[in-house]
Amino acid sequence: MTYQVEPIAFVSSTRKTPEDDFWGGEVAEIRLADGMDASALAGLETFSHVEVLFLFHGVAQDKIVSGARHPRNNADWPKVGIFAQRGKNRPNRIGSTICKVVGVEGPILRVRELDAIDGTPVLDIKPVLKEFLPREATRQPSWATELMSSYWSERR
Repeated sequence: MTYQVEPIAFVSSTRKTPEDDFWGGEVAEIRLADGMDASALAGLETFSHVEVLFLFHGVAQDKIVSGARHPRNNADWPKVGIFAQRGKNRPNRIGSTICKVVGVEGPILRVRELDAIDGTPVLDIKPVLKEFLPREATRQPSWATELMSSYWSERR
């Protein structure tokens, strides 16, 4: 089955190239695409966070991973399937991040800590409802904690 998805918005950010770390404090604008009504954002300002689904549009088809690999190609970490990591080289190139809502003004949603580069196509925006967050304690392997140790740090 194949189907086509059109971007509903695009990211405007100071980040022009993908980076593995230091996304903390980043503020980005998500500007609705032409043809999208600004009223689609109405009410989002009443939520603290949104989940943004986006396309890793800069990943070349020949870089897509459909099996297992070492996260960030670091041989010190175990080889795990692409679905056991959050890398950008995913089969459908879809990214998902929970961001803090900074504000809404017309067709623009401002968010903090969106790890997407300038020009990134946005596929969907959803409010974060606490009832959709994990209802029990989460767990993750130690390599994932190590990998993420500087991800949300602020650039110095």
